[in-house]
Amino acid sequence: MAKKIKAGLIGGGEGAFIGAIHYRAAMLDGYYELVCGAFSSDPQKSKRSAGFYHVPDNRAYGSWEEMFEKEAARPADERMEAVMITTPNHLHFPQAMKALDMGYHIICDKPVTISQDEALQLEKKVKETGLVFALTHTYTGYPMVKEAREIVASGKLGKIRKLVVEYPQGWLSTPLEQEGNKQASWRSDPRYNGPGGCLGDIGVHAENLAEYITGLEIDELCADITSFVPGRQLDDDASVLLRFKGGAKGVLYASQISAGEENDINIRVYGEKGGLEWHQQEPNTLLLKMLDQPVQILRAGANYGNLSQVALWNCRTPGGHPEGYIEAFANIYRNAAYAINLHKDPGAGHPEFIIYPTISDGVRGMRFIEKTIESARSDVKWLKF
Repeated sequence: MAKKIKAGLIGGGEGAFIGAIHYRAAMLDGYYELVCGAFSSDPQKSKRSAGFYHVPDNRAYGSWEEMFEKEAARPADERMEAVMITTPNHLHFPQAMKALDMGYHIICDKPVTISQDEALQLEKKVKETGLVFALTHTYTGYPMVKEAREIVASGKLGKIRKLVVEYPQGWLSTPLEQEGNKQASWRSDPRYNGPGGCLGDIGVHAENLAEYITGLEIDELCADITSFVPGRQLDDDASVLLRFKGGAKGVLYASQISAGEENDINIRVYGEKGGLEWHQQEPNTLLLKMLDQPVQILRAGANYGNLSQVALWNCRTPGGHPEGYIEAFANIYRNAAYAINLHKDPGAGHPEFIIYPTISDGVRGMRFIEKTIESARSDVKWLKF
């Protein structure tokens, strides 16, 4: 890829968290150039953020609408080609729909929207335009998650029977949203976060990881959700029983009131012949547990010949050099970059493994949130997904 993709960023201004993560990930491999941004809904704050992102003052816009219009008016060799959406959830849908209308490729934070209906409309629009839409389900970008997926797909574990996926956090164990914490405030408000609190923030990551690694789709679920912190409008804890197409059973636990926990998303998958286990807080390690063998410790490393080609494609350093969250994010951005360039030039060569979460993953995520809430409120034990 000779030319960098010219990108714009929505969000990421002072006090934000995820926008800067997207920026660092996009810049890591050199496939993108950040040329503009609408970093905040406050025009002055947006201007002040320009220096952090090395964007000229005249391309730090006061609103995302202004950015779209003024960038479209620029010469073709200068204007934004792709937009990075890192705003609160309620803005994803209008921003993405407008971006598609104007011909911009999209890399969007999750969850994709605040309702399944919006997600389905967006999916239809993506298909109509043919533009690239990547969703940053970060954990699918880790090399050893890729390896786990390959092991399951190879049949090595046999038919999958059981999986357990967990995402415990403890940061919302107290009412931070009532104490002026910006990150907690919008995540606890259904106007901005959508109907699922913990479910929308981290539950969809657990759901996506389970389906990504196993290749299975949820068929039915039975859920219990709770808002433990007094006065909190949205759920902060969820326990979900899962039934998958094909007969596998699962347990999903997502919690933001698990005091003392950081970001320990982890998964265990069990088949007829063996199982595997992965923890995000030790991401370079994958445990393989076969019935007739000692536990095998598989490690990430670009020089390790025992890993699949897919895992190696997503490794950057030799074994023993940690790769983590930014690198996993960057793998999604890099693969999306290949897809964007393939869209611009269908004859361009590209690696075999162009894999990244798409709008379809976003639709399933919104269905998971809504069905989990419906199940928790219903007297019916099991709901079809």
